[in-house]
Amino acid sequence: MKIMSDDDLKIENNTFLRQYEFKTEEGLLTIEYQDQGRQLFLTKLNLPSKQISLETVEVFIAQVLETYRDSRIKVMPTSPEIAKFFKKYRQKYKDLLPAGITI
Repeated sequence: MKIMSDDDLKIENNTFLRQYEFKTEEGLLTIEYQDQGRQLFLTKLNLPSKQISLETVEVFIAQVLETYRDSRIKVMPTSPEIAKFFKKYRQKYKDLLPAGITI
């Protein structure tokens, strides 16, 4: 199995469907969101199959989050899977959370 890096992902922001998309061999991996101005709610992670690796999912989530690193927009993970990712990498992504929110 090939080890993935952030450079391997070609993520699309489908603003019409309000989701980030990544095409894999297994199918379309998406993160649905709601844009509330200065806050972005990541509401749902859709996996194309159970066969997709955790590493691929984590690289996808990380790359989506990195797009907000230098912006004033705060990210609120309301999806259980994305909240779990935030907990796992708490130190790296805590600055993306709105003030007063801990996960």
